[in-house]
Amino acid sequence: MRLTENARKVLEKRYLARDEDGRVCETPEDMFRRVAATVASADKDRLSEKELKKLEEEFYDMMVNLEFLPNSPTLMNAGRPLGQLSACFVLPVEDTMEGIFDSVKNAALIHKSGGGTGFSFSRLRPKGSSVKSTGGVASGPVSFMKVFNAATEAVKQGGTRRGANMGILRVDHPDILEFITCKQNNADITNFNISVAITESFMKAVEQNADYDLIDPRTGKKTGSLNAREVFDLMVNMAWKNGEPGIIFLDRINRDNVTPQLGEIESTNPCGEQPLLPYEACNLGSINLSLMVKRGRDNIMEVDYDKLRETVRKAVRFLDNVIDVNKYPLPEIDEMTRGTRKIGLGVMGWADMLLILGIRYDSEEAEKLADEVMGFISREARRMSQELAEEKGVFPYYDKSVYKEAGIKVRNATTTTIAPTGTLSLIAGTSSGIEPLFAISYIKYVMDGTELVEVNPYFKAACEEAGLYSDELMREIAQKGSLHDVEGIPQHMKELFVTAHDISPEWHVRMQAAFQRHTDNAVSKTVNLRKDATLQDVADVFWHAYKTGCKGVTIYRDGSREEQVLNIGSVKKKEESASSSQPAANTACEDCQIAAEMTKGHILPRPRPEITTGFTEKVKIGCGNLYITVNYDDKGICEVFTNTGRAGGCPSQSEATARLVSIALRAGIDEKAIVEQLKGIRCPSTIRQRGLKCLSCPDAIGRLIERVMNHRNGNGDVYKESPQASVVIPRPTARYVNPDRPESADDANKNSDSGKCPECGSGVEHEGGCVICRNCGYSKCG
Repeated sequence: MRLTENARKVLEKRYLARDEDGRVCETPEDMFRRVAATVASADKDRLSEKELKKLEEEFYDMMVNLEFLPNSPTLMNAGRPLGQLSACFVLPVEDTMEGIFDSVKNAALIHKSGGGTGFSFSRLRPKGSSVKSTGGVASGPVSFMKVFNAATEAVKQGGTRRGANMGILRVDHPDILEFITCKQNNADITNFNISVAITESFMKAVEQNADYDLIDPRTGKKTGSLNAREVFDLMVNMAWKNGEPGIIFLDRINRDNVTPQLGEIESTNPCGEQPLLPYEACNLGSINLSLMVKRGRDNIMEVDYDKLRETVRKAVRFLDNVIDVNKYPLPEIDEMTRGTRKIGLGVMGWADMLLILGIRYDSEEAEKLADEVMGFISREARRMSQELAEEKGVFPYYDKSVYKEAGIKVRNATTTTIAPTGTLSLIAGTSSGIEPLFAISYIKYVMDGTELVEVNPYFKAACEEAGLYSDELMREIAQKGSLHDVEGIPQHMKELFVTAHDISPEWHVRMQAAFQRHTDNAVSKTVNLRKDATLQDVADVFWHAYKTGCKGVTIYRDGSREEQVLNIGSVKKKEESASSSQPAANTACEDCQIAAEMTKGHILPRPRPEITTGFTEKVKIGCGNLYITVNYDDKGICEVFTNTGRAGGCPSQSEATARLVSIALRAGIDEKAIVEQLKGIRCPSTIRQRGLKCLSCPDAIGRLIERVMNHRNGNGDVYKESPQASVVIPRPTARYVNPDRPESADDANKNSDSGKCPECGSGVEHEGGCVICRNCGYSKCG
């Protein structure tokens, strides 16, 4: 096999079977044999022993030659006791406590089996709605996302890594602003990617700078309205800050729903490329395009369409067979997945194919070739599915599909999907999915602390042929990240070997759109932006994705999640476009101030800031000790937290007071007015301490707010004005930590948002809402 050293390391660490003592007990060739035999066995009742062996050899050769690889759960689990072979699942989240926690349990079972889950939280009633059965009020979709997130944290996926989730909320849900900003802190909801489900009517309202209605999903009634342009700008702002939310075009996805009688598609898998009905799963696999080339006339490289056709046909049969040998984690999933028999054949190695053919990634020639190659794959996949329908029968829910109306018999409701292939492409030794090269050269760190230079093989070969190769030059390229400013590299090589950050946002989207035109499901691609990309660049990506027919889009600005930790400051302002046909990002909301603007007579508090400075005080009250924290940022005091000591007291009351005070502060209510309302409130357990009277928890909160307010205004030292405080601790400027989920040192070590792999220290790439380390194979979504 043509496996790189890295590929073998990744296979040994994450894929190959182990014995009871944890020792690897199979080779890569053994793994592919195990998978081929298991998948071919789906036809054991139809084929003779000789025919079955021939089919197994075809599957084995296709994988061992790295021409096609199925999704990771198939490689890991085929022929082994777990037997769960699907990567993508979507679960419903019903608006009942029983329904919500059934989904939590089902998600845990899927994560345990190695799959990822997608959820739409759009059916949940908004925060503050009445709950008749208990007389209480609903806590809203975001609060329940945190429950799902905590459950995911506790379950290791397939015994190797935490599960991945997609959380989706419709743009017309009343809690949409809270959802958009729910991941502004990297310590929150860490096991989710989030996307806003955009409707056509919303995008038209954005164009017209008009308001749109918010709808209570429980009653179907209008609860209010928001300005579409402002909500769009808030999404742009948050995506600029840390890459989330992404967006999906919900109406567009449902126009391509081939089984509309089974229901409406509400969600996708964690990376966004696989829209699915509730309880559906999909089996994915990718063809290595870098191996679908040949030398043609005049010794010029060209696409080998004959080889590509044969690979597509074998891959479609392979993925269809996976449906029959799969062990699904839930009976509802078994029924739905076998009912629609959706498969998702995609590609990897697109950037490498272009290099072999001598075509620049961001060029009209590349865009045209993408149309041709994916169009060819789509047609051949559909033809093979039609042949399988004649051979084995149509999918069981065929009568509820658009194919029945059209009189077309197919075996699979869908056949094509462009998935991210981070780890698979590492195994195959090729570029990932349809992404451009992330780096031409990069530094790899090994366990003994030494550094090795890894170089794209095609660039290395070109340099060696031109007599340019040296370790020093490769290190310089690794440090600069591009050939653009490297001396000594011929111009024609600089033109061909472009990286993700050399390519304009428009060309990222144009390439995604070219593949989407010939893909049944959707396309996972990250628009990787340079560090200095503006809010307008992000707005342009979202708008261009909408105009060119994409079903969704995800962006990641280089270093943006690191910047959230380091707080490098505000974004440079840019003039807003005057054109109503192409809305610009409203730079006035660059610190999420849009959420604090007046909206139809309501004041919405600005979101919690990412970076705060503050003071924590321990005060003796009638019930024991009360710990109060007052934080501020450059706009003023913004939040108050309280905790009671072991003696108890009434923590719910003090917490409620702190929450309401925090909301009032961030909504712009005058600090002095709040202090006046709090100071002097008495509690029956009032006591005296150190000669001063602390009347109640609210009184203590008001007094500390006043001292911090005076301290910030230069009117006093917060220490000297706190003689009743047992402890006063000034907190330096630090990353904001959600008090509902304090981040431990272990959590921080697990966080890959620093731009470094938490397992080996190498740089990570962002792809499809996930991060992937090309050195050790570590990956994480959310």
